[in-house]
Amino acid sequence: MKFKTALVLAGGAFGTSIAFVLSHNFEKVIIMVRSQDIYDEINRGENTTYLPGQKLPDTIKAAKTWDEVRAETLGHVDLIVSGLPMSAIEDFCSRHEQDLKRYLDQGIPLVSLAKGIDHETLKLPDELFKTHFENYRSQLMYLSGPSFAKEIVDKQITIVSLAGEDKDKLLLTCEMLGTEFFKALPTTDVKGVLLGGALKNVIAIAGGIMEGLGYNHNTRAALITRGIVEMLRFGTVFGAKPETFYGPSGMGDLILTTTGELSRNKSFGIEIAKGRSPEEIIKATKSVVEGYKTTKAAYFLAQKMGIRARIFTGLYEVLYNNHDPKEVAREMMVLPPKFDEA
Repeated sequence: MKFKTALVLAGGAFGTSIAFVLSHNFEKVIIMVRSQDIYDEINRGENTTYLPGQKLPDTIKAAKTWDEVRAETLGHVDLIVSGLPMSAIEDFCSRHEQDLKRYLDQGIPLVSLAKGIDHETLKLPDELFKTHFENYRSQLMYLSGPSFAKEIVDKQITIVSLAGEDKDKLLLTCEMLGTEFFKALPTTDVKGVLLGGALKNVIAIAGGIMEGLGYNHNTRAALITRGIVEMLRFGTVFGAKPETFYGPSGMGDLILTTTGELSRNKSFGIEIAKGRSPEEIIKATKSVVEGYKTTKAAYFLAQKMGIRARIFTGLYEVLYNNHDPKEVAREMMVLPPKFDEA
């Protein structure tokens, strides 16, 4: 143990898995939750709602209020990790801005795990956080990469990207997150990491639909390779580094979510292929399917920025305009060839 206390905001699967990682380097990890059920489960040593069967060490505790957090941390933490999904960031930061600033005033890093694009404002997570914490931007960091929560807690070797503006703080935070099974690689390409983490979820849904329709390895390989090309086009518009898209938060995460059986977005796509509606699928699951709303955001972003993105456009038509996925796939195949650089 090198550090004293870490605070994790939200007790979903990924937030809990990162709390597990931090428990190897921190004397105490506090997970702040809203639900009484999740609160009770974590304090019994297992988040049975999101990670059933995965035992948590007794150094991980849940809290429901800032008073509890302060009591557990004695008013000081070394690291804050936000496990908030995109849909919850703005509301949480608006309601708890002053509470968070009390900790950020200590100079500690805040790491966001969110993957997505806000479908109303078309903002990435960094823009949402900077709206409230512009004066702390050197402390804001963003983690993304191929990392199923269950496999993290199983101590499967996992490598992710951690993006931020301050190199010294990045290196310190990578040290806080580093274990024998989990490693964060630092980068200053915030936009590249965030775009990779968001857009791969859309491709994963498309991959699930193709699998659900009976397409196999050839189709999956075609989707992955064409998907990374379209992701790079988004990156060009945002000034991201191309090499970032070939790292953990780009190609690594894209391969995992389009092939892995634990992928929520891929599973969502498979259910779409069965004829179920997006609303029906989402209502029946406890986990957030980030790629659903990101599809809408990416579509409008592509329209606004003039980005050629056939896969993203086709999936938008399937999810939001009820187009037949088989027909959309056929239309894409009969389009005339065009050079990627054109």
